[in-house]
Amino acid sequence: MTRRVRWLFRRLGQQVKSFISENSIDPLPIRGGFRGYNPSSLRTDATAGLNVALLAFPQGMAYAVIADLPIQYGIVSGAVAAIIAPIFAGSKHTILGPTNATAFMLFSSFAAFSAKDHIFYLPMLVLMVGILLIIGALFRVAELVQYVSRSVVVGYIAGAAILIIANQARHLMGVELPPTVTNSPKTFFTILQGTIAEAHHTHWQTLALGIATFVFWLIFSRKFKKLPIFAITLLVMSGAYYLLQKLVGWQVATFDSFSVSDLAPNLPEISDRGFFSDISRLTGLAFSIAFLASLENSVMSKTLASRAGERPDVNQDMLSVGIANVAAAVTGGMPASGSLTRSALNFASGAVSRLSSIISGLLCIAGLLLLGDFMHLVPKTCLAALVIGIAASVINRRHIRISLYATPSDAAVLITTFVAALLLPLNIAIFLGVGISVMLYLHAASRPYLTEYEFSEKGELREAGEKRARPMPAISIVHVEGDLFFGASELFRTQIQKTSLDPDLRVIILRLKNARHLDATSVVALEELVQFLLAHKRHVIISGASKEVFRVLKNSGTFEVIGRENVFLNSAKNPNLSTRYALKRAQVLLGTTEADIRIFHDSTKDKLK
Repeated sequence: MTRRVRWLFRRLGQQVKSFISENSIDPLPIRGGFRGYNPSSLRTDATAGLNVALLAFPQGMAYAVIADLPIQYGIVSGAVAAIIAPIFAGSKHTILGPTNATAFMLFSSFAAFSAKDHIFYLPMLVLMVGILLIIGALFRVAELVQYVSRSVVVGYIAGAAILIIANQARHLMGVELPPTVTNSPKTFFTILQGTIAEAHHTHWQTLALGIATFVFWLIFSRKFKKLPIFAITLLVMSGAYYLLQKLVGWQVATFDSFSVSDLAPNLPEISDRGFFSDISRLTGLAFSIAFLASLENSVMSKTLASRAGERPDVNQDMLSVGIANVAAAVTGGMPASGSLTRSALNFASGAVSRLSSIISGLLCIAGLLLLGDFMHLVPKTCLAALVIGIAASVINRRHIRISLYATPSDAAVLITTFVAALLLPLNIAIFLGVGISVMLYLHAASRPYLTEYEFSEKGELREAGEKRARPMPAISIVHVEGDLFFGASELFRTQIQKTSLDPDLRVIILRLKNARHLDATSVVALEELVQFLLAHKRHVIISGASKEVFRVLKNSGTFEVIGRENVFLNSAKNPNLSTRYALKRAQVLLGTTEADIRIFHDSTKDKLK
């Protein structure tokens, strides 16, 4: 390697390091996570790690089933993500692995792929998700997730949960969907139609065992909330099936066992279509899962931070999710995200450090190596019943009620996202919900509040009364409050033009003290308004302009249209002072001094900046 090449690599490394540090990303936050650590802390972390592993192992199986993947993919993902993520995460309580939301989306979006393509394309897809999340973290994209309406998430989760319940019903009944359904996009109605068509083939032993599993889980999960009921239920019902099989000859569908050789790393491969064709085919799905993982992880991080009294670092946590997915891609796992249930269990178990997550991951790996040969004893109907229970539990009726009755916009977003989740692939449904949410937000935000003001006898500003005549008929003081970005420009111009229809009006004073986000579109609208009024021998004066508004008007050259002498900056010490100067300027424009300007102000602070 030449000196020039070595210099280029060093330079590149320095720039990357500088970029990361400037964006407040710590490459190894685990370094400071063990200050004051002692044997007592280790015992607590080991207990928390065991509790999490007892939940993570069967949940990994369940989420793999939801995504229509072999069960080891979910377990591998949970184990690898739990070991890798704490090294880079900002939160010490975070537990990563497969989740309901990402498994739902993977199932729905992979519906158009054959079962063979599922396995072939999965490593490449998970790798793309990881890379997108890492790039997003470096550019602080996670902070933008807070602008996604909660109604979108509630509608998506409710729709996806119903979709999964419908899909698992066939395993509960012991029937197979007809080829017309399995070879077409899997939506709620196509799955429901296919299941009903095959209902007469229901296997009563499978159904009975599934219902018994659900009842067992439901009763004991309510009575023993601190126990790992999910794992206990799966173990007990698998044992019950083993006895029924030996004693009375019951036969139901079970999972395939797997060995250590089946857990070998499954690196991303390129199909015969070519690299760019594969990337194009997976890009939309990768963006959808990365977006959902970021959203889910952000909600989880903030929830745990509020409980612990800490400040969440969503971009640092997003980085950990990205790196965990890259690790899962090369070890044979499915997409990973922040699990609220496992993270909450880790927190409730008193985890002291990130080591609890690593311990849980190592225990899951031990379970993979020791229990893989016994997976043929686990009935599919038992896990299907537990998946149905999980899916039903994530439908939060309180959040649905809040979204339905909070505002009409929330209700519209919730219903749109929910219906779309039943009719369309979930990756399309969630972006449709986000799009509707953004449009409704822009519609609401693009309505600035405009009201005419007047001065009382004491010199105080007050809203003009409908039954009172304007004290100075030739002058109108219009208070503008709200965002004046591009979505509000036309409404802003139209309302001002309506105000100017008064034939006695000669000067409009725009109080922009509480106006925000003036952009190019609004500046053009303001210039056109000023030119329109000047053409009708009327004038516009701006008072109370903030430094931001002043800078935009100055840089855009709007002063040449309005006139620098007609713009007055806001005075923080005396908010009415700029309006007093504006009124004096209006009198100059009118060529009169008849108006009595009585505005209370502190003469010692009477300075125009």
